[in-house]
Amino acid sequence: MQLTPKITQIVSHLEKIQSFNVQDSLDDTRKYLEVMTLQLSGKKESMTMIEELNIPKENHRIPIRIYRPNGKEIQKSSAIIYIHGGWFIAGGYETHDAVARKLANKTGSVIIFIDYRLAPEYPFPAGLHDCIDAAKWVMVHAESLGIDQNQIGIMGDSAGGALATAVSTQIGEHLKFQVLIYPATDNHLNSKSWETYENGPVLNKPGGIEAWKAYLPEDKANDPLAVPVLIKDFKATPSTLIILAEHDPLLDDGKQLAENMENAGISVKISFYQDMVHGFMHMGEVLDETQIAVDEMATFAQQHFETVIQK
Repeated sequence: MQLTPKITQIVSHLEKIQSFNVQDSLDDTRKYLEVMTLQLSGKKESMTMIEELNIPKENHRIPIRIYRPNGKEIQKSSAIIYIHGGWFIAGGYETHDAVARKLANKTGSVIIFIDYRLAPEYPFPAGLHDCIDAAKWVMVHAESLGIDQNQIGIMGDSAGGALATAVSTQIGEHLKFQVLIYPATDNHLNSKSWETYENGPVLNKPGGIEAWKAYLPEDKANDPLAVPVLIKDFKATPSTLIILAEHDPLLDDGKQLAENMENAGISVKISFYQDMVHGFMHMGEVLDETQIAVDEMATFAQQHFETVIQK
């Protein structure tokens, strides 16, 4: 494993991060991700407006944050539903704030960020249900949100990539595209890339095992909506872009998902980021590739939005 000087610098920095006033290992994981993203994401771009809403459900509420990009009309905007990563057990508004801002401004689309329930407090399928319910709510209320209901896509990173994949199998006919950023797609962690990178950088196998254990009850271990590599019927899954990183234990799992999609007749584009590590979308303070990936995703999104407009 030959890491570039910039990646080596980042890995060295990650090893020095300490979470403060932690209560337990779960609290440590959540706070570590917050500190990492705060320190490495770089300057946050300005927005026209950021709103926070709570979608009412029977026994709880689903928080969402709405990012409205600079220089765009509020009415009839295209929109992208974003589902965050964090091994199903961590992450939220602040860990992905810089990424959401970049994507909003570069795509010119409203970003709808779903703050779904996390494991282990809420194991599968609670978080998935939140994502599906929130996406449906956005579509129903598109007009009042200033969104064109015929111009909606979905993105997700890591664990959020797994959730986005599952969401798309359920409501994909309403989505114009899908972007999966180094998605977590298999709970077995036995691929060649997991063997190569079981000790990192960024992710490690013991942490991955614990995360899947916290997220996925034993009686649901073979549920395709939890484990995307098991999906056989991709139904109305839209055209998909999958972003993969070279030095990432999830690399082979992402490749397998792409192959399964292609075999099912889904239009899939794989974009391989040489020298990159898992989580590089949060490392814009140091890496040029963060913005390159944002630009690529924006181009992909705009192409699919434009396709609809031209029909």
